Amino acid sequence: MPTLTPPPLSLYVHLPWCVRKCPYCDFNSHQGRGPLPFEAYVDALLADLDHDLPLVWGRTVQTVFFGGGTPSLFPAAAIDRFLQGASARLRIAPGAEITLETNPGTAEHGRFELYRQAGVNRLSFGIQSFDDGCLARLGRIHDSREAESAVKLAQDAGFDNLNIDLMYALPGQDLAMAAHDLQRAFALSPAHVSHYQLTLEPNTVFAARPPDDLPDEDGGWDMQEHCQGLLAAAGYAQYEVSAYAREGRQCAHNLNYWRYGDYLGIGAGAHGKITLGHDESIHRRWKHKHPARYLADAGTDAAIGGDDTVGPERRPFEYMLNALRLVEGFSLASFSARTGLEARAITPQLELATARGWLEEADGRVRPTELGRRFTNDVVALFLPD
Repeated sequence: MPTLTPPPLSLYVHLPWCVRKCPYCDFNSHQGRGPLPFEAYVDALLADLDHDLPLVWGRTVQTVFFGGGTPSLFPAAAIDRFLQGASARLRIAPGAEITLETNPGTAEHGRFELYRQAGVNRLSFGIQSFDDGCLARLGRIHDSREAESAVKLAQDAGFDNLNIDLMYALPGQDLAMAAHDLQRAFALSPAHVSHYQLTLEPNTVFAARPPDDLPDEDGGWDMQEHCQGLLAAAGYAQYEVSAYAREGRQCAHNLNYWRYGDYLGIGAGAHGKITLGHDESIHRRWKHKHPARYLADAGTDAAIGGDDTVGPERRPFEYMLNALRLVEGFSLASFSARTGLEARAITPQLELATARGWLEEADGRVRPTELGRRFTNDVVALFLPD
């Protein structure tokens, strides 16, 4: 059997509060009511980190990502205190990518400079659309003017590594509107664009009461194809199903997820994946979701919502669920190193997917074809354990 090698390590930090829960959102986010306990939550995060440190002794953190919720609700001083505390506990690589998710409706003049001083060097703006009607139907708290202003404020503060999140196939949206959203984004010259279709996730308001003016499946596919062409023409190369970047500006944190890397997950509802070298095992651990319970229990076993060992029979599916989202695909050597399995463990599935025109293999690398990228879920399903 190949040796299961601990891969690169990232740190994910979940900040769970938002101003208002969006009707399409299925993330662990909670509408803030009254003053938020910023200081207490940072204390809880550091206690949580202390509790998980034995899982990663001696390893270097390559990237840090603050997700939510709305992380930009947190003042820069709170982000700074956490990063200083994390640096005292963990070895963080020089020049590590440190991303903060940002809602344009919470942007304030002067705050971006302070985030930079704290160590944040990448911002991800959840804009979703530059059409005010679409934004209203999505329940967003910002309008298009605020979105553009927030990005420009960040650029004025010295940020040049910016992502803009856009969705398409929105209620009331047509092809021209989806294209116009991208043109508005291009005018701001972000380094990265995340462009993904609105989906109706379970346990959301939209799932319970779907909008009656959603584009149909063919309309959504037309938007995807047309917008992919616009992104390519503007210099944004697709490297993942919904991620496009200028050269050298791919999101290192998300690439680590998609390459089946490791990550510590701290914060309410945060998930982590850790490879333990001493017994060649892979573990997934997650924390309780509700902020009040998390604040009470952080740093103790009571904060752990679950801890699951990923057995060899599940690893091919987990690996493909991530790696087949990438345009680059994966190498068979990487599959073996990250899963501890021989490449022959997936030979039947690779042969079937290749015969169907979904995958192509050359020089030890496996890549999804254009057809395979369209039917990613079907390709991945081939690797489900019996």
